[in-house]
Amino acid sequence: MPQLSLYIDQETLTDIEREAKSRDMSISRFVADILRKNISPGWPDGYGALFGAIAEDASFAEPEELSFDDDVKRASL
Repeated sequence: MPQLSLYIDQETLTDIEREAKSRDMSISRFVADILRKNISPGWPDGYGALFGAIAEDASFAEPEELSFDDDVKRASL
């Protein structure tokens, strides 16, 4: 398995160790999970719950279609 070296300050390492221990995880697994969540494609947590959240907001209505008759005349190329 590939390895990765990180250079971090002691305070950050202490925080990582504490969080990993509180989740009963190794430091490697804890950091790998954080990295995976931040670089993998996908929608953020809770994204699906937003579906329909703005359905009653009139500012999100589809605008009426514009007529090409109102377009500016352009020179032919």
